[in-house]
Amino acid sequence: MNLNLADLVMVAVLGQVAHPVGRANAYRIGHDGVPRVLPTTGGIVLNQRIGDRCVGLAGDHIEPGIALHNNNREVIGSRQGPNLALLTYACVGNRVRVISGPATGQTGLVTGKHGGVDHVLVDFAPAVLQRLQIGDRIQVYSCGLGLQLVDHPAVAVTNCAPGLLKRWRLRESGNQLQVPVTHLVPARVMGSGLGKNTIWRGDYDIQLFDRATRERYHLGSLRFGDFVAIVAADTRFGPSYRPGRVTIGVIVHGDSTVSGHGPGVVPLLTGPATVLRPSLDPQANLAVYYGLRTLTPARSYPTLTDPKVPLVAGVLARTS
Repeated sequence: MNLNLADLVMVAVLGQVAHPVGRANAYRIGHDGVPRVLPTTGGIVLNQRIGDRCVGLAGDHIEPGIALHNNNREVIGSRQGPNLALLTYACVGNRVRVISGPATGQTGLVTGKHGGVDHVLVDFAPAVLQRLQIGDRIQVYSCGLGLQLVDHPAVAVTNCAPGLLKRWRLRESGNQLQVPVTHLVPARVMGSGLGKNTIWRGDYDIQLFDRATRERYHLGSLRFGDFVAIVAADTRFGPSYRPGRVTIGVIVHGDSTVSGHGPGVVPLLTGPATVLRPSLDPQANLAVYYGLRTLTPARSYPTLTDPKVPLVAGVLARTS
């Protein structure tokens, strides 16, 4: 695969392990009208990492591994300038190194970005997660801005490290690019994140509230780190619905009960459907491509808001 590697610039950027932030009200009201108190974004998630399920957890927007946020101020620019730079520069597949605290010297992998809360997400081995502390400084070796598929100019690359493209098992066939994914997602179920004019600083969410659609597309089996294809989606200039195009990205955070929200996808590739061709592969996951762990067979899980009635012939069964 021909990439413009000689043109790319690597820049070290920094974040601190972010503490969860509480709201004035501890409850989040789901799309079903039920208030719930659940763990949510930030902190060090010790028992969920890439390769684990992201649906049906007792949590809301769970970020596997650790979340990074740059809390520093610079003498120029806005208060959020350093964190916005971290969020822009970091790409999925970039390597990181711990530079303070008990885990100094340990390395990890950028697995995604979470818009709104503006976190960069990083995976570490479980033994390292146990030693990390809130506030530890993590240096990201960012590389990927400006990355191009030289032989496929119609395909835009975003948020993607060049090393990831080399590991992803992409196959070229004429002017087509065959891309392994675990799921096909219809653009009509995409929610939070729509309306933004860029996808360089976050994700947009797959709504799982319609059980029949979830069953049809097997979305209850989504895992952190899965690569998915959003059909009829264009993310060149912000996420939008566009027939004849496809966007391929990676699942970065967990499900949510809140209206319009769900598992988050960071776009990596977007292009014409005649060129960018998704190929179903149950092993298309970051954990596999980076040799971090063996995946257990995927299975579907119900969401926290699922009604406790069976699905019959694609519709919810009536109860007396």
